[in-house]
Amino acid sequence: MGNAILVIEDETVLGKNIRIYLERAGYDVRLAATAEEGLGQLDEFKPDAVVMDFNLPGINGLEALSRVKVFDANIPVIMITGHGSVELAVEAMKAGAYDFLNKPVALSKLKVLLEKAFGDKQRESALDYYQRREAGNAANMENLFGESPPMQDLKKSLSQLLEAESNLQDVDAPAVLVLGETGTGKELVARALHFNGPRRDKPFVEINCAAIPPQLLESELFGYERGAFTDARQRKLGLVETADGGTLFLDEIGDLDLGLQAKLLKLLEERTVRRIGSLRDQRVNVRIVAATHRPVEVLVREGRFRADLYFRLRVLQLHLPPLRERGNDILGLAQHFIVVHSSRYGKRAPLLSPGAERALLAYRWPGNVRELRNVLEQAVLMDMDGVIEAGELALSPGLLEQAAPAASAGPGAHAHAAPSEGALTLEEIERRALLDALRQTGWNVSRAARLLGVTRDTLRYRIDKFGLSALN
Repeated sequence: MGNAILVIEDETVLGKNIRIYLERAGYDVRLAATAEEGLGQLDEFKPDAVVMDFNLPGINGLEALSRVKVFDANIPVIMITGHGSVELAVEAMKAGAYDFLNKPVALSKLKVLLEKAFGDKQRESALDYYQRREAGNAANMENLFGESPPMQDLKKSLSQLLEAESNLQDVDAPAVLVLGETGTGKELVARALHFNGPRRDKPFVEINCAAIPPQLLESELFGYERGAFTDARQRKLGLVETADGGTLFLDEIGDLDLGLQAKLLKLLEERTVRRIGSLRDQRVNVRIVAATHRPVEVLVREGRFRADLYFRLRVLQLHLPPLRERGNDILGLAQHFIVVHSSRYGKRAPLLSPGAERALLAYRWPGNVRELRNVLEQAVLMDMDGVIEAGELALSPGLLEQAAPAASAGPGAHAHAAPSEGALTLEEIERRALLDALRQTGWNVSRAARLLGVTRDTLRYRIDKFGLSALN
């Protein structure tokens, strides 16, 4: 059976008609002739919705409505009356009624209202679940794993920012720009700022500016009015309005279209937003956290990013260090991911061999923490003997630095050999590895990215970074 519906109606014929109609639609229906009888069934029947007449013998509909709400405030209640008035409808809605129908009741309309009520309830439950899950995933700074000096500096900056925001005398929280390579965890910083600050009980809304075409991104961000364009059949609130009171996280803002950059600057300067097709600005209280892996100063010089927007965003700027600069954080993260993935796959957590640890520390990690997580997932999944060896790690050989010989280090030591005079720099090693992969694949970026174990975006960024071309 479908959702359970309790119908409280003293008119016998109407009550039976409603029950038959809704049962044919797949609902589980109980019928009661009085409010007292219906209320007595709440605990045992546990209805998902209540359809109730206003004029009932004994307790009237409004009193019964209040008792239903005491039992479960989330049960939608649709009121029915043969003597409808505006005042009565307002009174019922104030008491918590979902909607109000006049007699004679159009059964098809009642069914539509019930479907809408269940849809709204499902969306609210899903939203509540995801908000609680987000909060649980980012409710403390410990999710920014690591004790290396760069991570300690980042956590200190975050703590200072959160303390300052808690003492803020107005609602205009400053924008924050988070910089860092792809896969370093910029979204974790955004969530830490939101869920540890005074806006934690308000919405956290995230959008990837590189994932949506500019013409669609504008309507997603700013919304539109009905009739604003051909397919605008009804008003749509944008994500900016949806995030009102909370945080809007704009990931990959370096890819934002110049026209949208101007609208974002207006939002930051005036704290207002205008839907597409509207003549009126809406005032919003939203905190912007923006992130990018791109070198914004270079984009500004090249005219691809507005200087005024950059300076407005970088009032507070945070930088996430690449994984290769985080020292023994790499091994701590590796152990963490081994435990997580072992639990997911129902396996006993394997150990890392000394050789595997040296390989993890020697690797350049172009995909950063995200790449490390994926490498360890594969290693855990394929492990058969409880020990992960270096050869079982899916690491690209061209991105391994020269590690110190195992015999020269004591137990558990992970020191790298001191570079000899004239040794290649890390940048040159990386540059050569990129060139080798690109030449092997005939400069096919997708195939080269797969060969190196990185994303196409990461590879394209590094091609730009080193100024590589087929002529190199």
